[in-house]
Amino acid sequence: MTPDATLAPPPVGDDVTRLVEVPGTPPAPRRGRTELPDPGAEAPGPRRRVRGIPAEQRFDLIGAVCASLAVATLLFGWLTPMTGVIGWAVVAYASFLAIYALLIVLRSDRLDVVDRVMTALLYSAGGLLLAALVFVVVFTLLRGFDAVTHLTFFIETMKFAGPLDPLDTGGIAHAIVGTLIQISIALAIAVPLGIATAVFMNEIGGRFARFVRTISDAMTALPSIVAGLFIYAAVITLVTQERSGFAASLAITVMMLPIIIRASDVVLRLVPGNLREASYALGASRWRTVWTVVLPTSRSGLATAVILGTARGVGETSPVLLTSGVTAVMNTNPFHGPMISLPLQVFDMVKSPEPSMIARGFGAAATLIALVLVLFIVARAIGGKGAGQLSPRRRRARAAASRGDLARIERRAALSAAAASAVLVPATLTASEALAAERVAADTSHPSEETP
Repeated sequence: MTPDATLAPPPVGDDVTRLVEVPGTPPAPRRGRTELPDPGAEAPGPRRRVRGIPAEQRFDLIGAVCASLAVATLLFGWLTPMTGVIGWAVVAYASFLAIYALLIVLRSDRLDVVDRVMTALLYSAGGLLLAALVFVVVFTLLRGFDAVTHLTFFIETMKFAGPLDPLDTGGIAHAIVGTLIQISIALAIAVPLGIATAVFMNEIGGRFARFVRTISDAMTALPSIVAGLFIYAAVITLVTQERSGFAASLAITVMMLPIIIRASDVVLRLVPGNLREASYALGASRWRTVWTVVLPTSRSGLATAVILGTARGVGETSPVLLTSGVTAVMNTNPFHGPMISLPLQVFDMVKSPEPSMIARGFGAAATLIALVLVLFIVARAIGGKGAGQLSPRRRRARAAASRGDLARIERRAALSAAAASAVLVPATLTASEALAAERVAADTSHPSEETP
């Protein structure tokens, strides 16, 4: 031991070990304490903004866009023999990324370059998806505008209308009714079965649950034509001997079921385990826990699962073509006779060479989009918000219920105090409260013999 070495006092909680500290050496970290590193003499760098776009970044972005457009125009119009709108857009976007990265490098480090370039890529991907969706909706509405402007298009059938008839004759009322009937039957079968299967896989588990999860995952990639052929061979050929709306509903159910199972399984896995443990600790059974804790907590996610399944089933054409048949008249009986749906009606109309029938087909497609949007809004309204997220109306109702509970607790405390002190009951109490106070006083003045 050197002469300059000193014995340090033992650390907190340690009565045996002593640390030997030598001058000039950093002290050893003590157990149970957080040691912050020495920042040193180097000044911290400027704080990065994670929200908003500074002016210099706006200039970089606008300059990169203008330069990329100029480069693509020069390459396609003057310097090279390249042509085509798609090629011009690809070259312009690649030039934009390169020029944008170069402008960022002039004033920032590598981390900032990667961050801003990836941000541009993500925004571009989102904008591309939104543009594709808007293009599909706008194109469908424009092509079917001449048909949807007539009221008869929604309240009449094609029973007395032909390909050469004007657009104010005939409609798709039979297809709308058929779609609603088929999707309602499919939802009535797929939603309880899918959610129950997801609950079984998460709450019960076991080898059979793993087998069911594997089968449901494999069914998500099942081609729709295979589902139609299965229902055609198993139901139409062997049981009903005719195409019907119910057979089409079964085919749609086969397509919706794995989507609902898989999405519900993911949602139920996100329910915190401590909620289940708290319910079990209070003496609730497994069924009671699932019904009152797990399902209400994941209600909004289960509504999303139903929306995904509905989006998959409502637009199916191949299985419906094999199982429901094509008709031009109204049929409200799903168990007898062919029943057409909107996707099948669109397919049947747009294959006609007549412009009026093509316009009717795009009008039916626009109606299908509107119907899906309405179903989504209804499902979201039923599902509500997530756990812990209350609407203003529910917040006010919860606050009113809390105030009522507080008033009831205060009245009960007043009754107990009046009974304990053997004073007169205040006149502000109701008759039932006065009777309760008298009973409490009687129990207090005449205790049972078993009480020590």
